[in-house]
Amino acid sequence: MPPVRLKGVGDGFLITVDPQASEEIIKEQLTLLFQRLRHLAINARVTLDMGGATGCDELVAHLTVFLKETFDVGLVTLPPEKRSIPVERIRQRDLSKGWKHHSSDVLMLRGRVRSGQKIESKKHVVIMGNVNPGAEILAGGHVIVMGRLRGRVHAGMSGDETAIVVALEFRPTHVQIGGVAAAGLDDVADGSAEIATVEKGRIVVQSYLESNLFDSLPWPEVM
Repeated sequence: MPPVRLKGVGDGFLITVDPQASEEIIKEQLTLLFQRLRHLAINARVTLDMGGATGCDELVAHLTVFLKETFDVGLVTLPPEKRSIPVERIRQRDLSKGWKHHSSDVLMLRGRVRSGQKIESKKHVVIMGNVNPGAEILAGGHVIVMGRLRGRVHAGMSGDETAIVVALEFRPTHVQIGGVAAAGLDDVADGSAEIATVEKGRIVVQSYLESNLFDSLPWPEVM
């Protein structure tokens, strides 16, 4: 088998590399292959497949620079990681279920939660409205407020410190996630949605859009 193989895929190229070959030989083979492509290589998307070998980060970095500087290719990436069979089964299960008739444990309310009122759910709570000071929200899972949150809130009551609290205006008088609690915030809201999570044993509140909390999730999951 040659140390380098090239195949056209979609709008780019898949390059299979034998990492056991020397870097010099690999670059020589790449040069021979890409010289035949001429202008087709410019800004093309290239996927480098190292055949599942590990410890090739340095070689991949060198080849990426070489391809971009020598042949003006565009984005150079590695193939997506293959999921294990159990993970793939979970993914297929979630994607095939659909949610049209899904029986949800979410308590969803619309309207203002006034002082003295208590909302409690064994799982998640979604409120489309404001939560006034003196009101209390208790949830076994997540709490999402599509409005101002100015009362007391406790998410993850069962001790789940992976629970989150999200509000379009985050101004609770007291917030607790699992067993971690914090007093309300005194500074003025900046008008953007915020999210509270537990990090290293303390509650952290940050911009919802800037947190990128869900970027690591590869597909929708039933909660």
